Amino acid sequence: MNLPLTSRQAASPTASASATDSIVAAPLAPVAVALNPAVPRASAVQVGRAVFWSFIGIRQRAGHEHDVARITPVQAIVAGLIGAALFVTSLIVLVKILTAK
Repeated sequence: MNLPLTSRQAASPTASASATDSIVAAPLAPVAVALNPAVPRASAVQVGRAVFWSFIGIRQRAGHEHDVARITPVQAIVAGLIGAALFVTSLIVLVKILTAK
């Protein structure tokens, strides 16, 4: 696997692409799994559930790995923005109800 070298590695006279294969390829592995067309994409309910559990901070390792394989980054971002908007709106409504005379 020939991967491009970073500027620091390119400046080194002993730099080689094989030395960087494990360093550069490791962070890209989850993205490659998420974009794999053989794995079906998650439904809106599955994405919503994953975002909800992420907001709370309770997540099992198996569930997280399952979600990483099925949820695309765009789905996660959109669901996160919708979840955040619903959370802020519910807090505003709750405060208005509690402070109403």
